[in-house]
Amino acid sequence: MGSSTEPQAATGGLQVILTDKAAAEVRRFMDAEQVAPAVGGLRVSVLPGGCSGFKYSLNIEDQTLEDDLVLEVNGIRIIVDGFSAPYLSGVTIDYVSSMQGSGFSFTNPNATGGCGCGSSFTA
Repeated sequence: MGSSTEPQAATGGLQVILTDKAAAEVRRFMDAEQVAPAVGGLRVSVLPGGCSGFKYSLNIEDQTLEDDLVLEVNGIRIIVDGFSAPYLSGVTIDYVSSMQGSGFSFTNPNATGGCGCGSSFTA
């Protein structure tokens, strides 16, 4: 609640939303790993696996690959590979804290199903 979002479009129509809370956590991780925001960023990808067929992956990267799509969202460079892009367009990434723990959460309009863990989905 109270988190604003700043969606940005990139080549190919890819749009990712990163909330203020999520951006602050990513900045904290980037600082800890000494990754410069001008060259590195948050790699968001989809991998086969998980309870429902696909799972999300987040990694701090210090460089991009030739075929990556790169967009700036809420002051963070978001890096997405070509395979993952269709599954991630329109996804909202948030950071939540609760009695059960804290971590990144995903709201994905492309998902047709999911599981209770919140980190995997069906497309």
